[in-house]
Amino acid sequence: MTKSPRILFVGNFLIRHWGSGRSGIDMRLAAGAIRNGWQVLSFSERDIARFLAPLGFMRGVGARMMNDRLLKTVCNWRPDFVFVAHCDYVSNDTLLAMREAAPGVRIVHINCDPVETEHCCAQIRRRMDSCDAIFVTTAGDKLREWTTGRNVVGFYPNPSDPSFEVEDNSAKAEFVYDLFFAGRPADADQRKALLEELLPKIDPKVRLGFFGMGRPLVVGRAYEEALATSKMGLSINRFEGWKWYASDRLTHIMGNGLLSFQYGGNSMQDFFSDAETVYFSTPAELAEKIAHFNSHDAERRAIAAAGRAKYHRLFDARRVVRYLVETASGESHSEPYEWSKEVYS
Repeated sequence: MTKSPRILFVGNFLIRHWGSGRSGIDMRLAAGAIRNGWQVLSFSERDIARFLAPLGFMRGVGARMMNDRLLKTVCNWRPDFVFVAHCDYVSNDTLLAMREAAPGVRIVHINCDPVETEHCCAQIRRRMDSCDAIFVTTAGDKLREWTTGRNVVGFYPNPSDPSFEVEDNSAKAEFVYDLFFAGRPADADQRKALLEELLPKIDPKVRLGFFGMGRPLVVGRAYEEALATSKMGLSINRFEGWKWYASDRLTHIMGNGLLSFQYGGNSMQDFFSDAETVYFSTPAELAEKIAHFNSHDAERRAIAAAGRAKYHRLFDARRVVRYLVETASGESHSEPYEWSKEVYS
């Protein structure tokens, strides 16, 4: 690795939401790279395509112009690595042209969607032949499907960063909500059935901060404030049962010191013990554990504090982005990453 690699992050940096969006993985990885002392430039693909679109709605034209600007950015800045997130508007032709504009550049696709969805799989298949490395937030043999003999495909965890996960609710005693959950409904969403069975079983004394899934959603600052005033958090996913898969909701909950409840069938025990998070298998069991920890505050604090510390230590964005760069480069790892065996080539 060069002393200070130059990394261009191409993703969705939510400029057009004017402060009302939710910060994502792209921003955390960029923050981690900066904390490593690396050189970072960001390119917000969707925002630039929208801003360049004539009259604001001719997205096809805006997308073509955005690709031209992206290639111009690579020509001017000549990065060592280009991290491309979901970025549906970025063409593979543009990625190919990057290699001519910046010889030796390594192009990396990062994807945080559940691999059970066809949309996610189609995004990854689209990048198989154009990227040097592909990383997804799911582990297991499914990743072998996207190897070509010329790339590496691996797992990466949802990163945390102290400039984003700024709260420590494990140290607090006063809350607005006892249990927090926020999520947008989606097709084939397993969360709906779980919540429908869970809600009638929850102790009425538990103050619910539930947003979305048929209730008003909170975003931006309102989302952060709801998290900051919640004692415990429900980390459930659209699809469960995939090795190590979790949405970035887990980062928000554990990283901010809320006591986290998560499904026990995703093998997250490889990272977190029962002393650091609370696992459940059925809605009835979950309701019982919510009631227990809601009335046993010393236990709640201890587990939430240990989980927060563990999450920040294991999945610190500095470590995660360093792992991505080292793996994409084919270099030996500089430290033993707990998830590093989940790489295929």
